[in-house]
Amino acid sequence: MSGIIAVVIVMLATVLIGAFGIRFSRTTSDFYVASRTVSPLWNASAIGGEYLSAASFLGIAGLILAHGADMLWLPVGWTGGYLVLLVLVSAPLRRSGAYTLPDFAEARLESMTVRRVSSVLVVLIGWLYLMPQFQSAGLVFRTITGAPAWAGCLLVAVVVAVNVLSGGMRSITFVQAFQYWLKLTALAVPLVFMLLAWRADGAPGLAPGDTWALPLHGRDHVVYETYSLILATFLGTMGLPHVLVRFYTNPDGRAARRTTLVVLSLLGAFYLIPAAYGYLGRVYGLPESDMVVIALPDRVIGGTLGELLTALVTAGAFAAFLSTSSGLTVSVAGVIAQDILRGGVRSFRIATVLAVVVPFVLAGTARSLPVATVVGLAFAVAASSFCPLLVLGIWWRRLTTAGAMAGLLVGGGLACVAVLATITGGPYDGWTGALLSQPAAWTVPVAFAVMILVSLLTPSRVPPGVARTMVRLHTPETLNVDRGDWRPRSV
Repeated sequence: MSGIIAVVIVMLATVLIGAFGIRFSRTTSDFYVASRTVSPLWNASAIGGEYLSAASFLGIAGLILAHGADMLWLPVGWTGGYLVLLVLVSAPLRRSGAYTLPDFAEARLESMTVRRVSSVLVVLIGWLYLMPQFQSAGLVFRTITGAPAWAGCLLVAVVVAVNVLSGGMRSITFVQAFQYWLKLTALAVPLVFMLLAWRADGAPGLAPGDTWALPLHGRDHVVYETYSLILATFLGTMGLPHVLVRFYTNPDGRAARRTTLVVLSLLGAFYLIPAAYGYLGRVYGLPESDMVVIALPDRVIGGTLGELLTALVTAGAFAAFLSTSSGLTVSVAGVIAQDILRGGVRSFRIATVLAVVVPFVLAGTARSLPVATVVGLAFAVAASSFCPLLVLGIWWRRLTTAGAMAGLLVGGGLACVAVLATITGGPYDGWTGALLSQPAAWTVPVAFAVMILVSLLTPSRVPPGVARTMVRLHTPETLNVDRGDWRPRSV
């Protein structure tokens, strides 16, 4: 019962805070980028709220419990990805004046074809990321209530749709900032009590001979899988649509960099905690699954206190589902509204429904995999498509329209094929399974190589306005230079 009450409280708080944001959401700019007025601390909290998904809240602890020290690379990579984003992308991307990744692709390459391909990839990545959020919500809801898994999926989908429909990015910013601090509290407070109980039990350790703490063990081709995972997480962050759109809500490039620095601190603080849950789960013999975070307080502490702490963790889990799903829905809906529908607030609201319904259906039909594994596949697709486009588009003026198109199609296409094979087929063994389940190690180099090679072979396809665009990307806003006449089509 306490778990159900916790879920209801989180849902009500989410809706009420979102309703508060409606008061400030009146224009198209409010819906897409909160009129670019979000402060670095507030924006960083919102980024932490949407970035720390079910994979962070539940999946990391489950994989660490199952596979040990190797999985510590997940939180390291997901945090380190923001450092790469800070150094290479955040400020120039903010200066581009774009609202979405397809906007940036059109501005830099001056091609509607590249824009359309980017739009398709944004939607695919968003849906791939949303699917495990809904699946995890169904699993947790079934655990605490006994209801069918689809009921939890539907509950999260409806609340997310209502929030996004009501106030867009302005409303979601308030919600996600609140949910970051709720998630941090929901993991940190129970952990303190569990460590005290563990200490009172005599601080038990791993069983003799347990290989849990040994790196690179227990799986086929583990060295390849580990390095591929590192590459996907470090480079995939910059290609996630729901992350990048946040930098458009900052007032300027300097604020975007400050936001990224604060995000690194907030993520670093959070990611210290799931590893402790995974270790305690191993010590206390919990089954290997994504539910270790939910089950651990009752197992270690028990009684009324254990039940209350379980309710708190459950509330944090649903905050994770809601915050990440909200950010992804805003990003996907923005792209659908601009590139498929006519743009404007009404189109945005229609697109929101489409953005939620498709992953909800996929969540009920796709093969169930560990949530962090599926999210890792989304990172691999992002790293194989948008990472080369952003890095080369920002820092290499010789990138051509043909090169960008070829890199997106080859890199993104190969990664999508690997993802579909992993989710719908298999499980595959040996090198086939390793290459498909962790594709970034080969798809990212292929994407960069194709984009560079085709660009060098097609020098006549360099956009005619590239000089003006590069000045806009690399000149601080305070200089008030001419930024050209390009603007997002929906503004």
